[in-house]
Amino acid sequence: MKLLEIKNLRKSFDDNEVLKDISLSVDKGEVLAIIGPSGSGKSTLLRCLTDLEQEDSGEIIFEGRFGLVFQDFNLFPHHTVMKNITNAPIRVQKRNKDEVYKEARELLKKMGLEDKEEAYPCELSGGQQQRVSIARALAMNPDILFFDEPTSALDPELTGEILNVIRDLAADNMTMVIVTHEMSFAKKVADKVIFMDDGYIVEEGTPEEVFSTENERLKSFLGKFYD
Repeated sequence: MKLLEIKNLRKSFDDNEVLKDISLSVDKGEVLAIIGPSGSGKSTLLRCLTDLEQEDSGEIIFEGRFGLVFQDFNLFPHHTVMKNITNAPIRVQKRNKDEVYKEARELLKKMGLEDKEEAYPCELSGGQQQRVSIARALAMNPDILFFDEPTSALDPELTGEILNVIRDLAADNMTMVIVTHEMSFAKKVADKVIFMDDGYIVEEGTPEEVFSTENERLKSFLGKFYD
């Protein structure tokens, strides 16, 4: 069952065409990893899919709720962890406060942060802040979860804990679209991988297909990670 479908998406900034006729689909329960060099259009694609940018042309077909996890956490510094997680479900979705708090505590336990609900972001490590931002996105009960380089702002030793959280979500059949520079993670966790370059999807397939490609541009890109 297709949860998200993109047809012939184009996006330019002034004279610079960043997305060039992008078409792809994401099935329910699927994990899609988007890889590619800086400037290839990965983050712009994600921003169009999450309504942070307006595409110039093309079609995005999606019925449901989405969550977005930013690379730099984007937590409210003056709110506690609990308030960061519960604010939107209560104020935007108008859900029952007791129900939201119960779910938030379950999410914090899942993230290994059950003792941090009254902490402020400045009192947390980068890895803990990113786990809070994932919990905040999940608290909205999204049908699909988008990640924009979720580990790029973290020290290497903290990266593993976030990747483990995403692995657990994948095991729970959470539909996810992940822009990532973690090649081994994409290879192990994704159901489908797309490689973008210069605004195009150059290669698309299973991790096995993409990472064993004969495409010279993709081989050159992957070589920078494995040399």
